[in-house]
Amino acid sequence: MSEYSSPEHWGQPTFDLYAATVSAAAAAWPLVGSGDKNAVDRAAVDAMRASLIGANFGGTVVIGEGEKDEAPMLYTGELIGQGQPLDWDIAVDPIDGTALAAAGLPGAVSVMAASPRSTMMRAPEVFYMKKIVTGAIGRGVVSLEASPTENIIALAAAMDKPVSALNVAVINKARNLDVIAEVQASGANWVRFDEGDVAMAVAAALDETSVDMLLGVGGNPEGVVTACAVHVLGGFMQGKLVVMTPEQLTMAMDAGHDLDRLHELHELVSGDRHIFVLTGLTDGAFVKGIREDGEDLIIQSVVIDTALVEPRLVEVKVPRF
Repeated sequence: MSEYSSPEHWGQPTFDLYAATVSAAAAAWPLVGSGDKNAVDRAAVDAMRASLIGANFGGTVVIGEGEKDEAPMLYTGELIGQGQPLDWDIAVDPIDGTALAAAGLPGAVSVMAASPRSTMMRAPEVFYMKKIVTGAIGRGVVSLEASPTENIIALAAAMDKPVSALNVAVINKARNLDVIAEVQASGANWVRFDEGDVAMAVAAALDETSVDMLLGVGGNPEGVVTACAVHVLGGFMQGKLVVMTPEQLTMAMDAGHDLDRLHELHELVSGDRHIFVLTGLTDGAFVKGIREDGEDLIIQSVVIDTALVEPRLVEVKVPRF
């Protein structure tokens, strides 16, 4: 990963996505540790939306804050840009880890992703996705069709390391208790995290981090966002839609979703251009959280873009909101 790259020569929409996540993180910063996750989210949404009003590209929010009736801004279906052709699918997560931010805990980030129009999988009726993510070495080695133990043994062998040295991230939710128990029983190291599905999944696809694989059921929208980054990084990912309640099952079936289908990476996001931007609010897996410097904030982001040679780590100083 290139450190402290300058965004001066990036094109649109890369710079606009980057600027929007920085704005969202900066706006949420005064509320970190406040205990009010709704206020954290509201501040980030307002700032991200304001930043995108002047965007120099056109697109449709495919993964947003919810349906229009529930989310007045950055809702699914909202158009971004000032009359430009709608060339892009856009995914927004103004703060991934609002509860972490509200509690002042590590792992809260602002995220945006984009890919060519009609290339992101759209399944807003399904809230969850079973996922597996690794670096490129996992391709042809691991699969959601195998058990966690089988995947751990296979990946450790491919990486030429003992199972005891393998780090496997699984979000700490009741729906994943069996997976967590199996990871621990295998002898691998469970990387615990309570929120922040996107950042930890991308960490699993990056070579420079301490996470070798992500497993378990997390958010479905977050899975599609993650797929944009994994595409660029050349990593491996599979996903399977998951429902938790009879009501969710009815919604999924009415929408025609195949809950038995194992989605490969190219089915989650296709096309030949992908952009992913993640900006730290609190310290995370591969970016630092916001730091104060007098009246300014120092904000760190990672930009992963097909048009860039390698991921870029960017640090900027901006005035406080």
